[in-house]
Amino acid sequence: TLIAASAPGYPAARMVIAIDGPAGAGKSTVARGVADALGFTYLDSGAMYRCVALAALRAGVDLADADTVGRIADRVEIELDGGTALLEGEDVSETIRAPEVDAAASRVSVHPAVREAMVARQRALIERDGYVAEGRDIGTVVSTDAPLKIFLTASPEERARRRAAQTGEPLADVT
Repeated sequence: TLIAASAPGYPAARMVIAIDGPAGAGKSTVARGVADALGFTYLDSGAMYRCVALAALRAGVDLADADTVGRIADRVEIELDGGTALLEGEDVSETIRAPEVDAAASRVSVHPAVREAMVARQRALIERDGYVAEGRDIGTVVSTDAPLKIFLTASPEERARRRAAQTGEPLADVT
């Protein structure tokens, strides 16, 4: 591809375009569009953290318990296929977008063991194929050698509007 040709020495099979930025900036929309246009695989790293959060919520564990949540992150089966997220084989694509799971994902993602487990999985995925990977820390932690890194942002008002549309919460409740 043209992009692979512009990155000498970088194997086309593991070409990674990393899109970082804050919540609600439009990372997912842009990443899906770029992946579709290039025939690459789309990686939504946030969905992985949401799956860990959902698994922890379902297990009834204290989200502040770093050891237990870390063990869940190590063991839980997560599969991402385009816009579909599977947790232990169950399609949870809609469930992981609920406000309570989103809030729980923020709480579990601060644990080093959770981050280590998810970063390791993300790195293993992008080693296999051409990926457009989006999420916080994709270009700075997960794929530091990505030949193309994009930091996408939007105004606070636009980010709040996008988050409200995504979660179904009233705009006034989104901060």
